Amino acid sequence: MIKRASIILLVLLNIGCDQISKDVVRKNVVANDYIEVVGNNLILTNVENTGAMLGFGQNLPPILKVILLQAIPVIILLVLLYRILRKRNLDKFMVIAFAFVIGGGIGNLIDRITHGSVTDFFLIELGFFKTGIFNMADVSVTLGVLMILFLSLWNKKPIL
Repeated sequence: MIKRASIILLVLLNIGCDQISKDVVRKNVVANDYIEVVGNNLILTNVENTGAMLGFGQNLPPILKVILLQAIPVIILLVLLYRILRKRNLDKFMVIAFAFVIGGGIGNLIDRITHGSVTDFFLIELGFFKTGIFNMADVSVTLGVLMILFLSLWNKKPIL
């Protein structure tokens, strides 16, 4: 019971961090403005992405967007959540990794469903390294996936 509550709390914390940060950006940063936070290395902006990562799917017909960017992700995230809630012998770090992926995924889904787009606002430029514009949900998903990959290579056990 405590394990399940902890998983749900971690998912909700990821969603909350994402939604609060996006709300602050929507209310305080003018669309497409570029604010240098740390020189020109960390830039705060406000961009609405109607597609998925890096704008993938922006030009899809509306019904395909709903299916590919909303319906299928909802099903996948619910199945993942169900699996980590039901599985008894998962490594605690693997549970944390999946909670990050699920929380971040739900955070971006909330935007797609309620706003029709996802608010992205961070951009990092460090010499030749430059990211696309991203948000806290993207950070959660990326950290979770990297943890899953690392733990899978380290443990060599089936994930789910």
